[in-house]
Amino acid sequence: MTNEKQNGRDAENLKRKNGEEMASAEKEKSAKTAGKDEKMNAKAQPPRRAPEEKNGERKPEQTESAKTAEPAPNFPEAECEAKVRELETKLKDADDKYLRAVAEMDNTRKRTAKEMETLRLNVMMDTITPFLHVFDHFSMAVAASATSNNLKSLLDGMKMIQNEFDKAFSELGVVKIDAVGKDFDPNLHEAVSQEASDTVPAGKVIRQWSFGYKTPKRLLKPAMVVVSSGPQQKADE
Repeated sequence: MTNEKQNGRDAENLKRKNGEEMASAEKEKSAKTAGKDEKMNAKAQPPRRAPEEKNGERKPEQTESAKTAEPAPNFPEAECEAKVRELETKLKDADDKYLRAVAEMDNTRKRTAKEMETLRLNVMMDTITPFLHVFDHFSMAVAASATSNNLKSLLDGMKMIQNEFDKAFSELGVVKIDAVGKDFDPNLHEAVSQEASDTVPAGKVIRQWSFGYKTPKRLLKPAMVVVSSGPQQKADE
């Protein structure tokens, strides 16, 4: 009998304890739900305005800034039209100057080309004219050799033509280069070969195959020469 009473009391205590735990859990759940609702209501509400902004009123600082703002510039219509006419005049003057500059450049180009052509023709005439006499004498020598067997006359004619050539070169400022017996100069001579010589020292020109020609400022043609290598060395016996 005692055991049955004790079991009854334990069951009641356990039931009461479970009820208290369930009630506590229910209170905690209700509190969390209430907190979420308050946060959602706070987000949904519009922001509060300051008292001075109610009924369309602005802050004193905003009113002062609006009063001190400068108004947009308002130019008179006549002044704008005068400015436009001034700019149009300047643009027209700039266009005129550009067209004149282009025309002047084109005229300068044509004038320069014409002057260069004239200069080229003058140089060609100045170069050819001295040799016209040489050609005339050469033509006469050819005609004379066809009808005469006199070798002396032909030789005299060739010498006369050579003198005319020398005169023409002199008028043009061309100098003949004669290198025989002189030291070999690579700036004026071109060595065709080298030979041993007992009479001509080494480094000097023994003979030349053709003359060279130059002007005071430029070499036209080097002299084709044969250079001495000095006495021929005898083989040791």
